Amino acid sequence: MNHFGDWQYMALAITGLTIITFLARSAFFLLPSRVQLPPSWDRALRHAPGCVLAAIVVPNVLTRDHHAFISWQNHQMWAVLLAVPVFVRTRSMLLLIGVGMATFTVLRLL
Repeated sequence: MNHFGDWQYMALAITGLTIITFLARSAFFLLPSRVQLPPSWDRALRHAPGCVLAAIVVPNVLTRDHHAFISWQNHQMWAVLLAVPVFVRTRSMLLLIGVGMATFTVLRLL
């Protein structure tokens, strides 16, 4: 049984997560300058944001109700398939969002 009230539990959870996030993100800045990451780690960390984005987006796009949903009726899948090549060619995040949302909206309305 939890002895904390709901607000106390939430405040403790938010405070704890804030501290952990701060320490994890600032560790690279707080280390002395003589401590350097190996070049292979540096190269690998450059790919982390893209990997995290893919890990979040792909399950939401390719599943529905916890089951694979690869179908002609999957408007999100088609929006991603049209927007990604545009981004690869132009490197414009704004254009990626615009093409993806426009495609999704048009397909949903049809």
